[in-house]
Amino acid sequence: MSKLLAKKMVKFRDLGGAEEAQEELREIIDFLREPQKFQNRGGRISKGVLLVGPPGTGKSLLASAVAGEANVPFFSLSGSDLVEMFVGVRASRVRDLFEQGKKNAPCIIFIDELDAVGRHRGAVLGGGHEEREQTLNQLLVEMDGFESNEGVILIAATNRPDLLDPALLRPGRFDRRVVVPRPDVRGREEILRVHTRKIPISDDVDLGVLACGTPGFSGADLANMVNEAALNAARQNRKTVLRWDFEQAKDKVLMGVERKSMILSDEEKKITAYYHAGTAVVISMLPHADPLHKVTIIPRGMSLGVTSQLPLSDENRNTRDYLETQLAILMGGRVAEELFFNTMTTGAGNSRERETDLARRMVNLDLSNLGSATLDSRVDAATRIDEEVRHLVATGYDRAKDILSSNRETVVRIADSLVERESPGCLGRQAARAQ
Repeated sequence: MSKLLAKKMVKFRDLGGAEEAQEELREIIDFLREPQKFQNRGGRISKGVLLVGPPGTGKSLLASAVAGEANVPFFSLSGSDLVEMFVGVRASRVRDLFEQGKKNAPCIIFIDELDAVGRHRGAVLGGGHEEREQTLNQLLVEMDGFESNEGVILIAATNRPDLLDPALLRPGRFDRRVVVPRPDVRGREEILRVHTRKIPISDDVDLGVLACGTPGFSGADLANMVNEAALNAARQNRKTVLRWDFEQAKDKVLMGVERKSMILSDEEKKITAYYHAGTAVVISMLPHADPLHKVTIIPRGMSLGVTSQLPLSDENRNTRDYLETQLAILMGGRVAEELFFNTMTTGAGNSRERETDLARRMVNLDLSNLGSATLDSRVDAATRIDEEVRHLVATGYDRAKDILSSNRETVVRIADSLVERESPGCLGRQAARAQ
């Protein structure tokens, strides 16, 4: 029924990032190590801890690491297993799970995907919901039936806390919530160091640059990227993993497998090259832009290429200057197509949608000339907002056009290089900072 992990215990040193979550869980570890210290002072530790965060952020690993740090047994079960396992048997095995935990106390009982069994009662229609609710009811009863000083700590994980029944979250049950977010740039670098410990990486690999270039990646995404890089090096019969392998792996995780079977005509390849060359030049010439990192016209997934930047931090820089810069960058490809080919492709059309969405968001955030002015009516407000959106988009277009008109030779040089080599390579951290 439950899976006892006793052979190989994970510890915090085996994880990267999630420092705040680790700190919040250390109290649980102290209690499991020295319960008398809390009991002698009348303290009561939480019975249940709920780990909340997006998929792939390491919630299961954190729970296992708590058991590893405290050197106690770790029982792991998923909510979907509970639902499937107990159909027709009601919730008798939930009692068995807690009985097993009490016999092995102190210990950790971990339930992954809690939302599979802990959804709002009465909210699910269709067959099987009665057994699920009976399982949830038995879980609530069992949590009320054991005391925190018995040494059994229940840890659960979910990425949908909004679906959980309120009875699970009341004091005395899962009354402690620990947020496990996607890692920041420092956390990503730590995670990369963990996953590359046993991989022979080349001297040209800078994990700091990789961390900067992977904003929004979860721990699972980073592990996948490292594995793909190692596989790529193995396919090339290399003894070390190069920076190029990591860049290829990152592109694969972000956009999908390279579409080698897709053959672009010379004209399509040229237009695509100028589109990305225009974007790259606009990025390089604007002071508030994140540094240019990579330009490629190799088709991957649904994309015919990419121009990527290298954020040097994970700051939420929603300043007006930064957003106006983003507007001009989005215009770069469209303006290049118009200047050099007097046309606009579907790629530029997609950028136009993003430009309008960004401009409207700026107006909604009072980051425009409209500000928070009082408007006479709803109709007047809608008209003024549309006018301001058009003004922001037009301003971004003019900035991009001025830059590209003044740097036509540079655009041509970059585009020709892209057509010839398809990907001119990546900029390192020092080169990016120097721009």
